[in-house]
Amino acid sequence: MAKATKKQALGRGLSALLKDPENDIRTASDKNADKVVGNIVELDIDAIEVNPFQPRTNFNEDTLKELATSIRELGVIQPITVRKIDFNKYQLVSGERRFRASRLVGLSSVPAYIRIANDQESLEMALVENIQRQDLDPIEIALSYQRLIDEIQLTQEQLSDRVGKKRSTIANYLRLLKLDPIIQTGMRDGFVSMGHGRALINIEDKDAQLAIYEKIISNALSVRETEKLVKGLQEKGNKGNAASSSGTLPSYIDDKMNGLTEYLSTKVDVKVSKNGKGKLIIPFHSREDFIRLAKLLKS
Repeated sequence: MAKATKKQALGRGLSALLKDPENDIRTASDKNADKVVGNIVELDIDAIEVNPFQPRTNFNEDTLKELATSIRELGVIQPITVRKIDFNKYQLVSGERRFRASRLVGLSSVPAYIRIANDQESLEMALVENIQRQDLDPIEIALSYQRLIDEIQLTQEQLSDRVGKKRSTIANYLRLLKLDPIIQTGMRDGFVSMGHGRALINIEDKDAQLAIYEKIISNALSVRETEKLVKGLQEKGNKGNAASSSGTLPSYIDDKMNGLTEYLSTKVDVKVSKNGKGKLIIPFHSREDFIRLAKLLKS
């Protein structure tokens, strides 16, 4: 207990240092910066603003109240992370749930790690740190990946290194953003899972997507049942197509299609003539996507 009290007193001492106009730390090379940056400092809660780069948009009220109750009893165990943006003014980088819960119980200050970062670094820190959390929904994760690609100018390979995920995993999340917005909302609200979404993305027609989505909801279909429904719709669409003599693919091809689609992270079309000859059609969506596919096909 004495150790914790000493640490808290140190945090309050650093807080007083930050409120001194003569010690307005703006960069890591400023006087006394080494005493503050990377240390836990007790900050006035009113001096902190929320992060506009926060990838999370949904905060469950019940779990937030549970966290608030825990904070009321035990305090903020894990400090939030902020960046200094002005004199005695800070912006959240991570820990918004803890920050909101602390406000709910009326805390006047919270323990925080202080970082000095520009907007781009703050965006990257916020997105990467939040992607690691287990309670983000699949669409929030997909949007975070897309923002890192668009706003930080990362390739999927670089993104894979930053977040410690396989490139194919990232590609599967990004494909969810091609779903109809109604289905994306259903996934965010927990009506369907990522597995359902991955099955539905194989249907390009948005009306057909929505029709199957409604069946999933009304009949409580499992992911496997949804996959069968999608496959049946695709086979029905292939009937009468001159590309195949029977409207369905030979078993030696059909058995490999799911694995090929999974490996390439894109829908692969196959056309087979009556004499057994055929061709694979592998779509790509950008120069980067083409280069990615070329590398996979080489390996």
